[in-house]
Amino acid sequence: MKREILYTLTIILLVAAAATAFVYNRNHEKPIPPLKQRQGPISTSSEWLNTKAAIEGLQYKIRRDKGDTQSKLLLALAYMQEARVTGEHPYYYPAALDLIDEVLDRKNAAPEVRYEATIAKGMIQLSLHKFKEALETGKQAQALNAKRASVYGVLCDANLELGNYNEAIKMADKMVSIRPDLMSYARISYLREIHGDLDGAIKAMELAARAGYPGLEQTSWAMYTLGGLYEKKGDLKLAALTYQQILRERPSYAFAKGGLGRLQAKQGNTREAIKLYSEAANTIPEFSFQQELARLYHKTGEHKKAKTITKELLAGFEEDQEAGHDMNLELAHAYMDLEQNYDEALTFAMKEYKKRPANIDVNKTLAAIYYHKGNYKKANSYLKKATITNSQDPGLLCLNGLVSYKLGHKAAGEKLVQHSFSLNPFMDDAIANEAKSLLRKSYSKL
Repeated sequence: MKREILYTLTIILLVAAAATAFVYNRNHEKPIPPLKQRQGPISTSSEWLNTKAAIEGLQYKIRRDKGDTQSKLLLALAYMQEARVTGEHPYYYPAALDLIDEVLDRKNAAPEVRYEATIAKGMIQLSLHKFKEALETGKQAQALNAKRASVYGVLCDANLELGNYNEAIKMADKMVSIRPDLMSYARISYLREIHGDLDGAIKAMELAARAGYPGLEQTSWAMYTLGGLYEKKGDLKLAALTYQQILRERPSYAFAKGGLGRLQAKQGNTREAIKLYSEAANTIPEFSFQQELARLYHKTGEHKKAKTITKELLAGFEEDQEAGHDMNLELAHAYMDLEQNYDEALTFAMKEYKKRPANIDVNKTLAAIYYHKGNYKKANSYLKKATITNSQDPGLLCLNGLVSYKLGHKAAGEKLVQHSFSLNPFMDDAIANEAKSLLRKSYSKL
């Protein structure tokens, strides 16, 4: 009898424990990340109304069925797109990643949903600058389905950022062979650019821009990148026409307005440049707009304004870091270019170098820092890695020329500097200004 009572009590306790666990889990499930209200010009478009309606519909489906992996995936993708449109990266990328992880944790997720979720996770990791993690995630997606173009986009980007350039080329070729579209052409374009083929890069990006639907954010991004390539070619008129076309098709696209601001700065119209960059910064919280504004205010002697913007910029980087976004390289540039704090810049640049020692941009940054610190031999050691792809980036060529000059190779150094200004006569940073001074002294001796 006592044993039966004991069994009964045990069963009752187990049922009670299960019920408690059910209620606890139900009450402690992660809430659906809410949609943030857009602000400023991007809040008045019909696209925003459609986006809100679609996201609210997905949120409703998830509230009704917590196991709806398809809706969670679609909501994560929508939040990834909102991050691009609004610049609210610290909020949307972690929110999207939480949703993706919930999908991948479900053993009953359909194979196609699991594949797309894995791709989305890799893309988020790339956006957060978690490049090694993105490479592993890309390989997991490839194991799920090696016939889709999207997986090779993740693998291309991850390898590229890690400095595995030959592997990145293979992945881009594979991607474009499966699906020649905006995203695959864009990757081909960038790889051509960093390997010194600017004309080929322009042709590929023109294909990318034509492959997109006018007015969509992705198409505007491709056109903006194309405008940047025209600038590097020295065709400021065609660049301006490209940015203006973007704004006709997508009036709230802040990067196009920033592009026009950059063109005004190059032509010496500093006040107009400040106006355009300010409008862009008031549209989305994009760090590059703040950096350019700080530089321009220093140029006009408004150092107090420059310091205020720099302080806000660094605070924004800290917020991004707390959200899981690795911002070491961006911090290095901010401390180097805006604060002239080369020791602090070096600290952040070395953190990034330890993660991806073969990346040409990381090595270029370290070379620039050591140049400012007067350690030309050290700068040269990083330049050897930064120039491995034969990039014709004028800033890189200019830095390389200055370092060569300082190391005693004066003729070769001057030639590189002259070549850099023939490619981009509008360079106006600290290194470019020192190079201009060097050339003036050289010409005065003739």
